[in-house]
Amino acid sequence: MEYVKGDTLDSVWDYLSTGQRDTIFADIKQHLGCLRDLQPPAQNLVSSAFQNPAYDVRIGYRFFGPMSHDEFHSLARGHLHWDDVEQSLGQEVAKVHTSRYKTHFTHADLDARNIIVRHGRVAAIIDWAFAGWYPEYWEFTKAHYNYFRDDWEDYLRVALPSYETELMAEQILWEKIQEPGTRTFSYRSGVRQERPGSNPSAAWLEERAGRQLTDLWSLALSRMQ
Repeated sequence: MEYVKGDTLDSVWDYLSTGQRDTIFADIKQHLGCLRDLQPPAQNLVSSAFQNPAYDVRIGYRFFGPMSHDEFHSLARGHLHWDDVEQSLGQEVAKVHTSRYKTHFTHADLDARNIIVRHGRVAAIIDWAFAGWYPEYWEFTKAHYNYFRDDWEDYLRVALPSYETELMAEQILWEKIQEPGTRTFSYRSGVRQERPGSNPSAAWLEERAGRQLTDLWSLALSRMQ
């Protein structure tokens, strides 16, 4: 871990002019564009950067995947049976969870507290704990998962492609599905309930053994030079 000089964007936001904010978000757009240009190891994939199980508190407090987009969407809606999705969760969720998406590398925690600025420019984006390969809309919707000021939302639409239907679907899930998680057990009214989640298969573990790792962030930065 390396110390980066500067201030978090949330700590200086109120003191920035409109021009300074525009410059910072132009930097953010460039950085995120480089990440989204990275070639995924496969399409239709959800995993960590190195194709290991991913972690994101939006999904739960346990690891999940690697998995397909369909499996990821099932996990995100708490494995609700498909026949009940539209009636229980609405048309937006049904549409998003049947659509096809590209796989993009995603920071997945784009909050002002995780952006370091210095001399009016972005010095670093930090906290990559949730980063990985996700459906193309995940960066945009996850950026709305945290609390932020109203004007921050307008700037997000400058830095990222907008996915309004996907955001509506996610907002429904945030309210109606408390925590999909991975494999968990609970008891309600004396009845044991299980959420199966996802675990790496033996074949996947064998295939991954000995594979050389690549620093994806360094690769992205090298393309900017």
